[in-house]
Amino acid sequence: MLSRILFIIPVWILLDFYFFQAVRNAISTLPPSTRYFIHWSYWLLDLCLVLFILYLVLVNTKAIPSKYGYVLVGLVLLSIVPKLVALPFLLLEDIYRLGHFVIHYGKESSGQGRRRFISQLIIGISAIPFSAIIYGMLKGKYDYKVHRHTLRFKDLPDAFDGFTITQLSDIHCGSFTDRDAVKRGIDMANAQKSDLIVLTGDLVNNESIELDEWQPLLARLNAPMGVYSILGNHDYGDYVQWPSVMAKETNLRRLKKMQSEMGFRLLLDEQVKLERNGQFINLVGIQNWGARGFAQYGDLNKAMTKVEPNTFTVLLSHDPSHWEAQALKHPKHIHLALAGHTHGMQFGVEIPGFRWSPVQYIYKQWAGIYRKGNQLLNVNRGFGFIGFSGRVGIWPEISVITLRKG
Repeated sequence: MLSRILFIIPVWILLDFYFFQAVRNAISTLPPSTRYFIHWSYWLLDLCLVLFILYLVLVNTKAIPSKYGYVLVGLVLLSIVPKLVALPFLLLEDIYRLGHFVIHYGKESSGQGRRRFISQLIIGISAIPFSAIIYGMLKGKYDYKVHRHTLRFKDLPDAFDGFTITQLSDIHCGSFTDRDAVKRGIDMANAQKSDLIVLTGDLVNNESIELDEWQPLLARLNAPMGVYSILGNHDYGDYVQWPSVMAKETNLRRLKKMQSEMGFRLLLDEQVKLERNGQFINLVGIQNWGARGFAQYGDLNKAMTKVEPNTFTVLLSHDPSHWEAQALKHPKHIHLALAGHTHGMQFGVEIPGFRWSPVQYIYKQWAGIYRKGNQLLNVNRGFGFIGFSGRVGIWPEISVITLRKG
């Protein structure tokens, strides 16, 4: 992540210089001492960030743990994003001034007051994303929301009418820094009192050691019919440079063992029957299978081997792209699939009647319920965070799904 930031530093600096012109215009009537203070403050933050990033990338890549590296990414976004939001307005103002200059035969407009007002307005606009990112880093990443869905199926066994499932996904415990906040989220999940709890992958960022300090807290998750989990793309350790193949395999074995110690039943391309009052539904869990270059470890055919024809089936599959790629087409009907993976990109807008995130240009199914005929998919927005130590507009989610007959 830090090496990627290195490539944008030149653009970042140019953007800084351009936005600084607006800052200078906006504060031009302030006392000189105040102006100098604002000028130095403006440049000092970015200078410190750039120098620290260069140190991390070029000298000591392991100077800080990854979870604090994600905080650093947040500070970079805090500097860049508000300026990017302001950029179109700055360009329009400069185009207007250039047009005025040309039309009036080279006579510069004397509207200094107007320019100052426009600069102040643009800075005010840029303050909106600035404040949103600040909130997302301090509070938003732990602002857990419960999303409730009642889903109806004509062939749901009578005994499971009203059956509830709490879904958590993308916990990414290696990113957490606030134990009390995470405990609040776990308590919220347990407070739903669902019949079943499922975790749809990415328990860690990369290594099983990340789970050590959070294992007792996650072990508090409980439900009458058990806690079931699957693996996501980050759980395999594929994004770490391991000293050997054996070290990587040992890490994955340890992660699986730790899940068992927490009371989670890890499903690895397999099916279990959930029985109630003499009837049952299938719970199927596969290893990660993703499109767009993500690992395809999962084997849906193997997982569905013991599923009896014409029986009700719930599939746990981390990556929502698997739904259209395989699940919808499988000869044995999959009624409901539960996925995660997208995080809603941890950034977007969700208000009644309108929902947007950049991730929708990558994934057709990225948050909430989707339907194709009589088959449904829920994409959980994720419980944790990675890359950016925050969430803006797309809050961490606890999904509660109620199955109904009809």
